[in-house]
Amino acid sequence: MATWIRAVQVLGRRVGTRPMVMEGERVTVRRLISQSARKDGALDVGAVGVMQQGWSFSNRSTFDSLMMSPGPQRGVQRRGVFIRVETTPNPQSLMFYPGRVVMEVGSSDFRNARAAMASPLAKALFDVDGVVRVFFGADFVTVAKAQDVSWDILKPEIFAAIMDFYATKQPLFYGSHLGASDTATDEDDDDTVAMMKELLETRIRPAVQVDGGDIEYWGFDPESGIVSLKMQGACSGCPSSAVNLKSN
Repeated sequence: MATWIRAVQVLGRRVGTRPMVMEGERVTVRRLISQSARKDGALDVGAVGVMQQGWSFSNRSTFDSLMMSPGPQRGVQRRGVFIRVETTPNPQSLMFYPGRVVMEVGSSDFRNARAAMASPLAKALFDVDGVVRVFFGADFVTVAKAQDVSWDILKPEIFAAIMDFYATKQPLFYGSHLGASDTATDEDDDDTVAMMKELLETRIRPAVQVDGGDIEYWGFDPESGIVSLKMQGACSGCPSSAVNLKSN
C-alpha cells in the first residue's frame, strides 16, 4: 500500500530574485512513495503535486522528472514541458532533458556567471545559489553544483529556471552564437589531424556527450604525439574522464 511520506508547506519561497510564489500564497508539496514498487533499490515516486500561480507540476516514475502544464486560469494553450533528469559519472553534475532541441549545432560551456551572461537560460541557472557550471548539449542541459550543496535543494529551482525559460520562449543566446566547430576538418589539416578529428567526432564525442559533457580539440603536437583536448560539462573534473577516453 502506498504510504504518504510527507507534506511540505512553503510560503513565499523565492528562486533567485524572483518570487517562486506570490506573497502569502501557499504551496503544498505532497510526495507519495510506493513501498511495493522497489526495483533495484530505487523507490517509485508515485506523485508530487505542486500548484504555483496557476501552473500545475507533477513528478512521477523512478527517475526524477517534472511535468509542467498551464492551469486553466492562464488562458493559454495547454502544452507540457517534460524535464527528465539523468545522473552522470560526475556526482556533482546532472543532465536535464527538456524534451526538445537545446543546441542546434555544437555545444556551449559556461564556466562562470560572467560567461553565462551570453544566454538567458544559462544566466537563470547561475542565479540559483550553488550552481557553478552550465553546459548546453544537443538535447540536454548539464548543471554542475558546489560540493557542499544538496541536489534536493537545487533541483526544484533548476526545474523552475528551465521551465520558465521555455514558457517565455526566449532565445537561447543574446545575439548570434555558433556552437563549437573544433573538430571540423580544415584544408590545412594533414592526414593525421584529419583522421584524429574524425575519430573524435564520430566515436569519442558521442560517448562523452552521453555522460553529459563534451570535448574540445585544442591541437596536436607531432613531435611528442600528444593530442590536447579540453573536457567540458559533466566531464570537467570528473574522476572517470581519463578512463572513459581510454576505453573509447
